[in-house]
Amino acid sequence: MKPEKVNIKDKFELFNEHWTPKIIGELNGQQVKLAKLKGEFVWHDHKEEDEMFLVIKGSLKIEFRDKTIRLNEGEMYIVPQGVEHNPVAEEEAWILLFEPASTKHTGEVKDKLSVENQEWI
Repeated sequence: MKPEKVNIKDKFELFNEHWTPKIIGELNGQQVKLAKLKGEFVWHDHKEEDEMFLVIKGSLKIEFRDKTIRLNEGEMYIVPQGVEHNPVAEEEAWILLFEPASTKHTGEVKDKLSVENQEWI
């Protein structure tokens, strides 16, 4: 792939659906993804992969079985591999995700929100 400059705001303008990550880059087996989130997702984990959430716009709660963290614009959190979590966005939030290309959207959980083949934009 030929390197190119990416304007993250412009990429967010290309889609409106929620909980459907879009791939904008890849490096060393890791993918950089953008997602618009609104409402509650699904409890899941990623057995072999860590997952990084960076809030670009809005705020995001990440629920764990023993606590909840809130991320605001400019804040990030890395969910360690194997840790069950549930992202929740009370209002629309724009998120940058960084995770291995092998990461399944909802781990081993099958749900109506699961996305099998994530699109490059």
